[in-house]
Amino acid sequence: MPVSSDRLLARMLELHPKLIDLTLDRVHRLLEATGHPERALPPVIHVAGTNGKGSTLAMIRAGLEAGGETCHVYTSPHLARFHERIRLAGTLIAEDALSQILDDCLAANGSTPITFFEITTVAAFLAFARTPADWTLLEVGLGGRLDATNVIDSPRLTIITPVDLDHQQFLGETVAAIAGEKAGILKRGVPCVVAPQHEDALDVIEARAAKLGAPLLVHGQHWHVTTEHGRLVYQDEDGLLDLPLPVLPGPHQVQNAGTALAALRALGKGDAAAEAAMTRAEWPARMQRLRHGPLVEAAGSCELWLDGGHNPAGGRAVAATLRGMPSRPTHLVCGMLGTKDVQGYLAPLAQVADSLTAVTIPDSDATLPADVTAGHARAVGLPAATAETTLAAVTQLAAAHPGARLLICGSLYLAGDVLKENG
Repeated sequence: MPVSSDRLLARMLELHPKLIDLTLDRVHRLLEATGHPERALPPVIHVAGTNGKGSTLAMIRAGLEAGGETCHVYTSPHLARFHERIRLAGTLIAEDALSQILDDCLAANGSTPITFFEITTVAAFLAFARTPADWTLLEVGLGGRLDATNVIDSPRLTIITPVDLDHQQFLGETVAAIAGEKAGILKRGVPCVVAPQHEDALDVIEARAAKLGAPLLVHGQHWHVTTEHGRLVYQDEDGLLDLPLPVLPGPHQVQNAGTALAALRALGKGDAAAEAAMTRAEWPARMQRLRHGPLVEAAGSCELWLDGGHNPAGGRAVAATLRGMPSRPTHLVCGMLGTKDVQGYLAPLAQVADSLTAVTIPDSDATLPADVTAGHARAVGLPAATAETTLAAVTQLAAAHPGARLLICGSLYLAGDVLKENG
């Protein structure tokens, strides 16, 4: 009987180096040992940025698939199952195919130290190289310059979504320093779509592009996006598009939609692809309304929402989304990692939420204890309590505030646990 993917993934975790040195050496070594699958991929669209990568890719995929084209997609982290990270020609990878590529990677790597993300990225490339498709959509895991995905010599297109503060311990303490890492995905002569950016970030990206001769398609210069009368209006040198608002909720999705549209136009796609990008995209745990399952039952008359944002820009995006929704008392159920700027995330939410109930994220070594998260909430002016579990928090809030809006938030790991437990 084949070894399960869960057991193979557990073996991969044991290979993790004692010290992380950010380098691509381990990835290049394993790519060579597996026959260089990165050289056999369908045309690659490579996306870096702090926020909006997944949503932007989801819209691009919807646009491409509407024209009958197939897409390999690599994203991270997963929510409920690892299989979510690898989409083969439009379909999540099957268990037998995943087990086979993981086994092949383990055999090629042997006992040599390698990070979990590095070896699983090579596994994804193996799967993509073995399955025909029209496109490969790659999401950077961390940073860009030294990310395991940054081994494609000549992608068809690169994209940099908004750059903000996150992962400062790895990427630098300023937006400009982080932008330098993101701009590491730029390649000589390859066009890059640039989403709205801080001025400091844009300066860094433009300087890097000039050095490489990489043509840029920059928001505010080469393309524009706005909303008018409940519609999305996109404009570039090829003309104007009048489209439905993105099906993904929240005002921040307008700029992600503009980025996706600029990418589709750069690839030569027409109006039908643009319309599908707005109306058919799916991306769970980004202001997702939960409509069934034990948590929804526990919420009773309350609306129940889920979001995986976890940095200050994510907090601002969620706050803006809540402001745009019909007025209703709003209470947060929040679990966060200790590696995040908790008060930076919560400060915008303190302006729109009535309370926070903190939980500890299950099965996460990096989780903040619930009482610490609650302390951070109080520090930014948000009344806070704690609960043992997400279910307990929802039950307590539903009893105390019938008809309210409940939002589970603070971490993709918490969101994944919710989706797994809620079915």
